Amino acid sequence: METTNTNSLVSKVWSFCHTLRDDGVSYGDYLEQLTYLLFLKMAAVGND
Repeated sequence: METTNTNSLVSKVWSFCHTLRDDGVSYGDYLEQLTYLLFLKMAAVGND
């Protein structure tokens, strides 16, 4: 089950990366944004 969740997360992250790249966002910029979003998600899950 954990592998499925990991694969799903990786797939979603790559999807976001492709979307941002296609919109002209550089690698460093989208890496920063995705890292921040993952941090916020982890913080929200930790508070539940």
